[in-house]
Amino acid sequence: MAAIIPGKGGDKYIPYEARTGNESIVYFTRDLSPEGLKKAYERVSANITGKVAVKLHTGEKNGPNIIPSAWVKDFLAEELPEATIVETNTYYEGDRYTTELHRETLKVNGWDFCPVDIMDEHGTTTLPVKGGKWFTEMTVGKTLPTYDSLVALTHFKGHAMGGFGGSNKNLGIGCADGRIGKKAIHTTVGSDNMWSIAEEELMERIAESTKATIDYFGRHITYVNVMRNMSVSCDCEGCAAAPVVTPNVGILASTDILAIDQACVDLIFAMTEEQHHDLVERIVTRHGLRQLTYMKELGMGNDRYVLIDIDNGDVRILPKDAVANVKPFGE
Repeated sequence: MAAIIPGKGGDKYIPYEARTGNESIVYFTRDLSPEGLKKAYERVSANITGKVAVKLHTGEKNGPNIIPSAWVKDFLAEELPEATIVETNTYYEGDRYTTELHRETLKVNGWDFCPVDIMDEHGTTTLPVKGGKWFTEMTVGKTLPTYDSLVALTHFKGHAMGGFGGSNKNLGIGCADGRIGKKAIHTTVGSDNMWSIAEEELMERIAESTKATIDYFGRHITYVNVMRNMSVSCDCEGCAAAPVVTPNVGILASTDILAIDQACVDLIFAMTEEQHHDLVERIVTRHGLRQLTYMKELGMGNDRYVLIDIDNGDVRILPKDAVANVKPFGE
């Protein structure tokens, strides 16, 4: 049996003019608030029906950079009052390693205003991975298929191994269960190093895991990315996260997972060297851009898009326009 070979180029940024294919719609607002969440979501909510799951990163205890729980409480009360927040336990030992620890962390971080389903609390199930090279199926939390629709509400930021964490990471890692699915993504069979899979292979495995989830939900899934408090560290690092130095940007929404993650990356790259140095370095050194090119190869969306400024009459803007007036973090 021939060895599976990861792709290349995860450290090479592809400019917009070098991309090919169709364009998707990505909506953008600078309004970082519960109202901004609502405005962005309403543009992409048409197919969210029935029993709704909201997948977000609820964070380690007292993590300073997660989407504020008060924002989400306000957003859900108005837009999705019957929705359930969904999560899975972690692969690493920490504040969310077991369901008991996880529920205590949820309380500490303010996620006690609506039901929270830790989807692997009572076991796992599998979803097929169509067209993958690493997986034919992915093990996810048992209750994931009990929902009719899924909203990926994502804090966009850096990531220690993925380079960046957008909607793809939120679903690919976040829906995989804590013991089987996450292990299959992160660990070479037989390895004593639980983080033995990295760079392009890791990005491809994450994307294949994500594909299992988005294929299951079909048209009944949508994506909102919040570009705020973007440390180079993931929210799984909690209070140990690196200090934030990248300016806040705004909120993006789309029904195309590749388009929204690509747009967020493009906005980061469109900043000045001083503004984006740390986050670009994190993305490139981890070969995180392979997340995007592999999603395209898997047919998960378009890396070309129309960026719509919903703050200014729905005009089309470029990434450089969206970040033209960002302020240094903390101002």
